Amino acid sequence: MNRLLVETAALGQDVPELDADALRHMKVWRLKDGEGVELFDGSGRVRPYRYRAGIRRLASAGNCRFFAPPRRGLVLFACVTKGSRWDWTLEKATELGVSRIVPVVSERTIVRIPPAERAAKQARWRRIVEDAARQSGAVWLPEITEPIDFPAVFPLVEATQCFVGALTEPPPPPLLAAVRAAQDDAAPGNRDLALFVGPEGDFTPEELAELLRRAAPASFGPTVLRAETAALYGLSVLAAVQTAASAV
Repeated sequence: MNRLLVETAALGQDVPELDADALRHMKVWRLKDGEGVELFDGSGRVRPYRYRAGIRRLASAGNCRFFAPPRRGLVLFACVTKGSRWDWTLEKATELGVSRIVPVVSERTIVRIPPAERAAKQARWRRIVEDAARQSGAVWLPEITEPIDFPAVFPLVEATQCFVGALTEPPPPPLLAAVRAAQDDAAPGNRDLALFVGPEGDFTPEELAELLRRAAPASFGPTVLRAETAALYGLSVLAAVQTAASAV
């Protein structure tokens, strides 16, 4: 199914007004008369349309539907990695249904982003997230923040029920076991589930100590994972828990 991200107002129009980006996608697709296109606003609203060759525009094929978000959101805190590895992380996190992505710059983060360049980086990353949502069938678009320095992220972590892959003594439980144990605790309430993934060079001892005051340690298995693999592994576990909880 061809999909386009649009402003919410467009979903109220039987023959929607589309922006230049949406029109570009339609031109690339070379739509045939009657071919379906789904419009979504990234905030849970979806409406089906069909291409009408006679007017070279989309026309409504049904009513607008709304899909409520999960009761608990899914947040990824991740230290920024290099180039395509980071782009891949954003794409897969979106496919797995995260509600928020918080890029973090820690002491050992290889990618250094000057404050003056952070807004531009955020805009580029948002485009990656939008494309991933369009292609994956997601109806909710995750928020992606500007890069945040490590100490400044603590208040955001404290607002979630966060888990972090860490080698501690005694050894931490596997991630799934840690999440299940936390689910039995009445304290978390409706706080978002969250995963914190460190840089390739790992956290400094001081950073990890501070983080473990706010996040639960967990094992990600017997092997050493690259940062993007750890993000995919951890989010898959949390997304499965989130889906199971929503089905109850």
